[in-house]
Amino acid sequence: MVTATFRFYEELNDFLARPLRRRAFAYACARDATTKHAIESLGVPHTEVELILVNGESVGFNHPLADGDRVAVYPKFEALDIRPLLRVRERPLRVVRFIADAHLGGLAPLLRLAGFDTLYDNNFPDARIEALAAAEDRIVLTRDRELLKRRTITHGCYIRTLRPREQLREVFERLDLAGSAQPFRLCLMCNAPLRRIPRDEVGDRAPDGVLERHNQFVTCDVCRRVFWEGTHWQRMRALMDSVAATPAQSEAPNGRDASDARDASAPGVAP
Repeated sequence: MVTATFRFYEELNDFLARPLRRRAFAYACARDATTKHAIESLGVPHTEVELILVNGESVGFNHPLADGDRVAVYPKFEALDIRPLLRVRERPLRVVRFIADAHLGGLAPLLRLAGFDTLYDNNFPDARIEALAAAEDRIVLTRDRELLKRRTITHGCYIRTLRPREQLREVFERLDLAGSAQPFRLCLMCNAPLRRIPRDEVGDRAPDGVLERHNQFVTCDVCRRVFWEGTHWQRMRALMDSVAATPAQSEAPNGRDASDARDASAPGVAP
């Protein structure tokens, strides 16, 4: 066995047993344990981790632990550019695409509304989600921390909030999506692209009153639904505007709580 001292920062503490939160603690690991094994055995999914420092040096998930190591584990930094330090992932995803698990049936259509390709099927087993995420470079969204611990899932986000609109805001803030949103590009039901159609092609797919009041329509070629800029569209537009305007929550050092600030000065743990 080897014993290392761990310290987790910010929201990563939510995954720990209460007595271990917001403080440094000793943890015994198997002699061949890696940082990933130890971090996940403590309850923290590797997808929630952005930076690992062992004795002040940035390391990856496969770094072997040695007796006496001091390990600092950080979530994503919103206010600091730490890309030169990163070692935990080989590459970022060039295109933001999601796959949502069965717990997030309300969030999936809202992400599509914002223009993000989002797969969802409440019958997807975890193995299917894992396979699709790997094959299509998708970010896994879930409220199941065990799903995020699967080895081939490299990008994921544990959703803490319960209501779909709050979940949308959470994803926008944590992944800094405001600049990438393209609202009203995808069908909320099918995740397929929408395209404009002339009013005379709408036919009986919209009520007569709608045809009289509106000139612009879009359709989905998969489900053949037709959409127009009615009162529902206006409410959705207001939602998109409010989410895109939400400032990201800073995780800079000045934003840490007192316990974080105290422990950040400990030997071997970077502030």
